[in-house]
Amino acid sequence: MLDIKFIRENIEAVKQDLNKRQDSEKLEWLDDLLSKDEEYRKALGESEKLRASRNQITAEINKLRKDGKDFSKKVKEAKELPEKIKKAEENIDELRKLINHYQMRLPNILHESVPYGKDGSENVVVREVGEKKEFDFELRNHGELIESLGLANFEDASRLCGTGFYYLLGDMALLEMALQRFAVETLVKKGFIVVEPPFMLKRKPYEGVTDLADFETMMYKIDGEDLFLIATSEHPIGAMLMNKVLEEKDMPLKYCGVSACFRKEIGSHGIDEKGLFRVHQFNKIEQFIFCKPEDSWKYHEELIANAEEIFKKLKLPYRVINICTGDIGIVAAKKYDIETWMPREKEYKEVVSCSNCTGYQAVRLNIKYRKGSEKEYIHTLNSTAVATGRALRAIIENYQQKDGSIKVPTVLQAYVGKKVIGK
Repeated sequence: MLDIKFIRENIEAVKQDLNKRQDSEKLEWLDDLLSKDEEYRKALGESEKLRASRNQITAEINKLRKDGKDFSKKVKEAKELPEKIKKAEENIDELRKLINHYQMRLPNILHESVPYGKDGSENVVVREVGEKKEFDFELRNHGELIESLGLANFEDASRLCGTGFYYLLGDMALLEMALQRFAVETLVKKGFIVVEPPFMLKRKPYEGVTDLADFETMMYKIDGEDLFLIATSEHPIGAMLMNKVLEEKDMPLKYCGVSACFRKEIGSHGIDEKGLFRVHQFNKIEQFIFCKPEDSWKYHEELIANAEEIFKKLKLPYRVINICTGDIGIVAAKKYDIETWMPREKEYKEVVSCSNCTGYQAVRLNIKYRKGSEKEYIHTLNSTAVATGRALRAIIENYQQKDGSIKVPTVLQAYVGKKVIGK
């Protein structure tokens, strides 16, 4: 979230940003946030005065008693103070909750390079990479193909779990693990530390890393417990340093998250009944960086370059998209997507999301670093390296052979132990 001090000192910038996002609702209550903040600071001052009065009256009573004088009037004053202090604290708590409610819903300040747009149709293509292969035969649906080859079982997964789940079998399971291993080794060579995080997270740290709306639209809650299944390893990795102060010499911290991800997608809208692309459970290799504020834009470009390197080596055609103001969400200050070419449908599909969240998550999580004698909020960045289900679909379509088999991308052949699967 935005630091309240930043909001106070940069109110016009906050308003301009909300106008860019076409967010009139938050513009309407922004003045109330500032009013409540002023009231809160005033209430804090009054509370401090009451506490000081209590100490002063106690000292006066002791002196009057020592001097043998009447102190009954002061005792009466002293008895009234606890109730006044209690009411003052209750008022402060209510104001703090309301201010926090507003802050948690205000979006991050967008970078100047984020294009203006009303929705995803106005996202901007930054570059297209790779050659789109022409096929002289009709491509089969990826789910139907791998099921017919005995490499996946959607029917039993649906029967036992519902739609949006699958069993991967044999060489397809090996190919999925090969993607994970290839992505991890690529990032380790670049200095990333591998993290296998918990697959569950409490609500408090979870609120530090994501839009509150995600609790309704994305996350699975564990019944009867304060635990949510993670939607991406970005979330537990970001929360890992909650309430900590880092040393400047130790930054940047670069992590490679390896995890299953769980997303409920309310109403199962768009969930694959027989496919790997949009599902409730999938594996993903994630990039995450904690860094100094002045370095975050450099690392944002580094993260997207790392993801691009993986898709270049897989020889999958793709394009990089700069996400516009109407499609970016509240946490990121700028976001790139990578979309891979799906030749059967002759369209691009999202496979990577790469965000610079600047200090937004750090303020929520209270993560700072020591800069000389001062402490400042760090910046956080995240990017998909590879979401294996989506990458598998792209491989199955782009590497499908006329006889129904699937060629294994060259960079993955050593992991799989085969050049072709499904024969």
